[in-house]
Amino acid sequence: MSSNRQGLKSWLSAWLPVAVGVGVIALESTKFGGADYTSHPLRWLWEAIFGAVADAHWAVIHHLIRKSGHFFGYGAIGLAWLRAWWMSLPHSGFLEDAFLALLGTSLVASLDELHQSYLPNRTGSPLDVLLDCCGAITLQLAVYLFMCQMKPKRLARAE
Repeated sequence: MSSNRQGLKSWLSAWLPVAVGVGVIALESTKFGGADYTSHPLRWLWEAIFGAVADAHWAVIHHLIRKSGHFFGYGAIGLAWLRAWWMSLPHSGFLEDAFLALLGTSLVASLDELHQSYLPNRTGSPLDVLLDCCGAITLQLAVYLFMCQMKPKRLARAE
């Protein structure tokens, strides 16, 4: 029984961050995550930090904030997938886990964009999926480089 409990605890530790990340994406994929709903609160926050901004400039800033959200949000989800595979497949290497993580990230991103294409105030864009995957690859590469420098023995566990 203790072994089963430890196995469940280990499994939850590995996969709960992925589930939470996918849940956050699902919440953001509603009509309330559209630009028409996010502009006012993001502008309020921006102006509280940086001061007033002209409407023409705000449109560009808002667009860049939203696209940065794609890049870093899916980058974080990519890391959650990477961690989950790393913990679940103890005999695999970093590249195998990173590939599976990218596969999971691209699947979630594709389903998210497909879902958004059915909402009246949202659009589904293959370019957003590409941006999401670039975020995942970039953050995974950063982790890989960090591990090469700081924890090379742990990185080489499968060799």
